Amino acid sequence: MTADNQTRSTGIEPLMFVGGLWFVAKLARYSFPALFPTLETSLSVSSSQLGVAYTAMMLLYSLVQFPSGALADALEDVRVIAVGGATAAVGAIGLLLSPSYPVLVVGMLLVGLGTGVHKTVSIGLLARLYPSRTGRALGVFDTLGTVGGIVAPPAVVFALASIGWQVLLAVVGVVGITLTAGLLARVPRADRDDSTVSIHRLREQLAVRPYLGPFRDRGFLLFVAVTLCFSFAYNGVVAFLPSYLVERGLTDSTAAFLYSGLFAVSVVQVVTGSLSDRLGRLPLVAAVLAIATLSLAGLVVADGTALALGVATVGLGIGSHGFRPVRAAYLSNVIPDEIAGGGLGLVRTLLMGVGATAPAIVGLVADSASFRVAFAGLAIVMGGAIVFTALSVLADTAA
Repeated sequence: MTADNQTRSTGIEPLMFVGGLWFVAKLARYSFPALFPTLETSLSVSSSQLGVAYTAMMLLYSLVQFPSGALADALEDVRVIAVGGATAAVGAIGLLLSPSYPVLVVGMLLVGLGTGVHKTVSIGLLARLYPSRTGRALGVFDTLGTVGGIVAPPAVVFALASIGWQVLLAVVGVVGITLTAGLLARVPRADRDDSTVSIHRLREQLAVRPYLGPFRDRGFLLFVAVTLCFSFAYNGVVAFLPSYLVERGLTDSTAAFLYSGLFAVSVVQVVTGSLSDRLGRLPLVAAVLAIATLSLAGLVVADGTALALGVATVGLGIGSHGFRPVRAAYLSNVIPDEIAGGGLGLVRTLLMGVGATAPAIVGLVADSASFRVAFAGLAIVMGGAIVFTALSVLADTAA
């Protein structure tokens, strides 16, 4: 069967199940920051406690990136995604139990663990199912995830005024279970001989040493430093932007609306991805990170009006989302093809692991000083990404 015939015979149904689960994953994860101002009061917890919970969730999310991809290679991609979807759904539904901080933490950990396996494995699955239209399939997939992030804040505002946040997340969990069942029933499995699966093969797939080669290059290490600075600053903002905006004097609903705007401008990824092919990747990285840094600084120094804070939030979204496809293109170009999957998974684990520590640190600083002080620190870290970009350009020039 030709690639085109295979794509047509597969149809759109598998993409809807895989993309639908990514929508649910993003909706669940980004509902928590929008809930933090309410949870501080209802659960009588501090910003640092909520930050630690979010950090723990994102650490689990990051740690399963590499092993989930390796396990999908050794076992079967649909099965791995289904286990992740079911795990996240159980975490979301489990929040219906008596509202308390321990229950919240356990639920968030399960959501982080379950959603962490999804994207890395889904990229390979969609490439397998849509070999001649992989780019289009991944575009739809990422768009559905972005919509989940956009929908999360207003969904939380609606739930708090009506059904309650626990019911909202339980409904998200039920939808996740439904999509997982559809995934298992309707998505074609890869042709694989299960008799070849062994402990030895699993160990080979999970070995890290073969993927360490690129880290011996100074230019690559400098670019990894760029991604680590960006990830730390961005994750710190994402975890507490609604709380920060409320601290600056906005209402919960206005803060949630502006938080949605941070994700709504992600369409800029299409533009920067195209520009990177024509203008060069490192110069464009410097440009978008400059926008992100100036906008984050603007959030700190702007007056407390919704307009000023909204403009800074949109600018931060443009710079941050604009960075993502350029980062992916650069890494795809410098990591050898034979270790591309695991190499990218290892970098994603590093940057997400570092980024996951940010919410706990931001929460601690907010409790001891203020969110404004914490966000000023994040702006400095984002500026560090520009410094490492300049050093990376110099390293490339010298090479």
